[in-house]
Amino acid sequence: MSTQVNKEFKKITTHALQAMKERNEKISMLTAYDFSMATIFDDAGIDILLVGDSASNVMSGHETTLPITLDQMIYHASSVIRAIKRCLVVVDLPFGSYQGNSKEALNSAIRIMKEAGAHSIKMEGGEEIIESVKRIISAGVPVMGHLGLTPQSIYKFGTYNVRAKEEAEANALIKNAHLLQDAGCFAIVLEKIPAELGKRVASELKIPIIGIGAGMHVDGQVLVMHDMLGINKEFSPRFLRRYLNLYEQILDATKQYITDIKSNDFPNESEQY
Repeated sequence: MSTQVNKEFKKITTHALQAMKERNEKISMLTAYDFSMATIFDDAGIDILLVGDSASNVMSGHETTLPITLDQMIYHASSVIRAIKRCLVVVDLPFGSYQGNSKEALNSAIRIMKEAGAHSIKMEGGEEIIESVKRIISAGVPVMGHLGLTPQSIYKFGTYNVRAKEEAEANALIKNAHLLQDAGCFAIVLEKIPAELGKRVASELKIPIIGIGAGMHVDGQVLVMHDMLGINKEFSPRFLRRYLNLYEQILDATKQYITDIKSNDFPNESEQY
C-alpha cells in the first residue's frame, strides 16, 4: 500500500472513504477553522477536514466546547469551505443545537449545509440522539458519529480521562456504534478509548472508524491542528504527536520583528518605495 496521497480521488466523498476502508488505506483527518490553514491542508492532500467545536477552545479561548454557537460554527465552516478543492468537510453540530429535539437538530444541520456549504455534519452520542441522526440522514445530510470521550458532555462525566475502560461502558460503546451505523452514519470518531476496544469496533463495523487516542488499529486518525502543529504548549496527552513547535517558532519570529523595528532595522532601504 502506498504511503503517498491517493491521487485516485479528485474529490473525497463518503463513498471514497468507504472504499479506503475496504482496501485498508488509512484515512487522514485534521481540524481547521479558517481559509488560510484549510488551503494548506487541502493542498497537502488531507482526506477530511473537521470544522470542530474545538474552535471554542483554540480560537475563542473558552475552557470547554460548550459556549460556541451555531452561528459561529457556520462562520468557521464557511471560511474553510471556500478553501477546499479536494477534501471532505465535516462540521460539528454545537452543544444545544441538536440534543433532545430531532426537529431542532434537523434545522441546525440544514443551516450548516445551506449557509456554510458544508459536506456533512458530526454529532456526539449514541442511543440518546439516534432519532435526530435518522431524521438528519433522511433529509439527505451525511452524518459522522462520535463516541467515547464526548467533550460536549464534560460536565456529565466530570473528567477528560480515558472512557470505556470498564466492560459495561465498553459494551455500551459497541452497541452505540452499531446503532449509529444502522441509522446510516458514514463514519464514527472514537475519542480516548483503549486501543483494543478501538480495534474491535473497527473490525466489527463496515463504516470507517476514525480515532483520536483510540489506538493504531482503527481506519484513520484525527488531531486538532493547534495540537499537531505545536501552537498549543500546555496540552500533551499520550495520543498527541507534535509535528512542529510553532509556538516557539512564532514567538521567536515575533521577538525578532519587534527587535528589528526598535533598532530601526526594519524596513531597510530595499523594503521601501
